[in-house]
Amino acid sequence: MRIIYKICPASAWREAERQGAYRGSADDLRDGFIHFSTASQVAETARKYFFGQPGLFLVAVDADVLDDALLRWEPSRGGALFPHLYGELDLGAVTEVLELRLRSDGTHDIPELQS
Repeated sequence: MRIIYKICPASAWREAERQGAYRGSADDLRDGFIHFSTASQVAETARKYFFGQPGLFLVAVDADVLDDALLRWEPSRGGALFPHLYGELDLGAVTEVLELRLRSDGTHDIPELQS
């Protein structure tokens, strides 16, 4: 099982749970795909895009159950390959939803993650 991660506001995730699928953030919709990170990329993604933001979830997703035609590994920050999902996220692929606690310095407490 390959796990990839999505950081999103808790309110957006709760809405996805009500709708039965996650369709992405405003940035995802603008870019045409849902942005994900690997375990080793989560901390930098949180720092760069979510610094100081409270009320976030870290959603763990089993990449092996996603449609290979929709999940693409594409170069992004520094040429590193990032997982991008070109379609909505079926909640059946979600393995865990973790709260990202905000520290007093504006960074997030990233739990130990499975790759």
